[in-house]
Amino acid sequence: MARKKTVVLGLLGTTLDAGLGPNRWERWRPTVDLHRLPDLIVDRFELFYNGSAATAASGARPSATASKYPGSGGAGDGGPTSTGGRATREARDSGFDQALPRTSDPHELLAHRVKADIRELSPETQVNLHRLAIADPWNFAEVYEALLDVAEGYPFRDDEEYLVHLTTGSHVAQICLFLLTEARWFPAKLLQISPPRVPGEDRSRRKFDRGGDRSRSGEGPKSWADTRQTRDHGSFQIFDLNLSTYDRLGTRLAKIQQDAQGILKAGIATRNKHFNHTIARIEQVATSSTSPMLILGPTGAGKSFLARRIFDLKKARHQVGGEFVDVNCATIRGDGAMSALFGHAKGAFTGAQGARDGLLVRADKGVLFLDEIGELGLEEQGMLLRALEEKTFLPLGADKPRSSDFQLISGTNRDLAEAVAAGLFREDLYARIRLWTFRLPGLAERREDLAPNLEHELARWVQSRKAPVVFPDEAKRRYLAFAEAKTSGWTGNFRDLSASVERLVTLAEGGRITAALVDEEILRLQETWRTPTLAASGAGGAGSAGIAKEVARGEQLLSRVLGAAAARVDSFDRVQLAHVLAVCLEADSLSEAGRQLFEVSRTERATVNDADRLRKYLTKWGISFDAIKRSA
Repeated sequence: MARKKTVVLGLLGTTLDAGLGPNRWERWRPTVDLHRLPDLIVDRFELFYNGSAATAASGARPSATASKYPGSGGAGDGGPTSTGGRATREARDSGFDQALPRTSDPHELLAHRVKADIRELSPETQVNLHRLAIADPWNFAEVYEALLDVAEGYPFRDDEEYLVHLTTGSHVAQICLFLLTEARWFPAKLLQISPPRVPGEDRSRRKFDRGGDRSRSGEGPKSWADTRQTRDHGSFQIFDLNLSTYDRLGTRLAKIQQDAQGILKAGIATRNKHFNHTIARIEQVATSSTSPMLILGPTGAGKSFLARRIFDLKKARHQVGGEFVDVNCATIRGDGAMSALFGHAKGAFTGAQGARDGLLVRADKGVLFLDEIGELGLEEQGMLLRALEEKTFLPLGADKPRSSDFQLISGTNRDLAEAVAAGLFREDLYARIRLWTFRLPGLAERREDLAPNLEHELARWVQSRKAPVVFPDEAKRRYLAFAEAKTSGWTGNFRDLSASVERLVTLAEGGRITAALVDEEILRLQETWRTPTLAASGAGGAGSAGIAKEVARGEQLLSRVLGAAAARVDSFDRVQLAHVLAVCLEADSLSEAGRQLFEVSRTERATVNDADRLRKYLTKWGISFDAIKRSA
């Protein structure tokens, strides 16, 4: 396979590459001396130089060499030339002024001198000169824009390999070249060269001969990450900014990513694939974006906990410098909400005896977490939208705006799309906060994560009580068998688990959790989940929405399983039948569904045949368990 041509793009070093007379050969000049390196074969060198300020001010025309990349596709002004011996070189040096275009630009003169010297060292290398027009070489924006123009206009080819030379140029130009290469505007690797290391000698003043044992039989640069030291001619390094090509760095980056995800999971070795995938995506977004994040999930799923961990991760990456400020929007209403969030001026309302900054000001340069954001009033929503988009807001009763640059994380267990449709939530705010939306599954959807979370909760309570607690294997297996069963509701999610562990630890006599204590706790949890809560009974907005969803789901199940016959089922029977169908749909077998549906009455029977009882009930409606499964 033919070797790809190697093309180097570099900047003229007005200091390091300086020298016009014969003594220039006694100095190390990076742009010239990289062509002495026998292991680095350069087929074409694109040399960029900046017109001097004096020339730019005089309005002098750029030289012909500043045309658009004449040598990138064929012969150009930098094509190969033949040279003679030392006498010929010295004669050419003495006629140097006559050999160059007449110009008052010292940078252009130096560029032509460097080009001629490269030809002398490496006649096969084609050298093209390109003049840049940068008024202030220390202005980052101007330099970056000029080099971006170069990258956009250069005809990069698949059959050529590109190196960006970083040894020369100002610090500003080197930074810009690095950033443009990292962003793949330059599809290249980075090249850095160094003079030979001679103890006790000024390397920049080291004398060099004009020869060199260069051979063009080499394969050219590969993906070197190590230093290549060449005999008497210095060394060079080639860096590939695609760090995944380096095993050691790749491993380290993977560990950094795992550590970041560990921060979000508080070190808990979770097993649920959906949850772990969600955490991986949150880690990516949290470390690279400052846009709002919306966390969905049922009450107790850990939204507040995750928001705090996201802040900790951003803090560790130096992305925020302010505080973590959290507020449950369900606890603030009316003027109290406006004052709490946006602050107020003195006398803004009765009792406002002094001014108040508000939580948005406290969250400046930090993270603001608005839990249950769906409970905010429409007026507060409008103020929040302005604060997000303009970074300013007007405190209650004030005539001068305040500013705050915060990152927003929102949490809710509501369906905000339904709230928008009902006119309870602003559509424009919803569009603004949902850019990054993540749903946290409830604990009942993550039963495989109960064991690691149980260990985490035990360790947390033991640490807070500063007393050891033993959970014997038999008692722990009994607890987990109950906890991981599909009949266990975990309606309160992690709040239920935390409360359960607290009770076990508190009641553990002598610091030992016994099987009898586990059985007592199981009965307590079952009773808790059988007792209708205020939210589930429909007393709250979220509970009403949940019941509406269950009813709609039941109707869909009836229609799928019974078809047109569903219309002939009395409303008295519809709710019960829909519930039975839902349990059967989730259960793995007829027996498992029967155990859930007859969990109370089965304990009072001498002989238990849950599957047979359920089969008879379904037959009454002309339904089979297999038909229910097929309807899924």
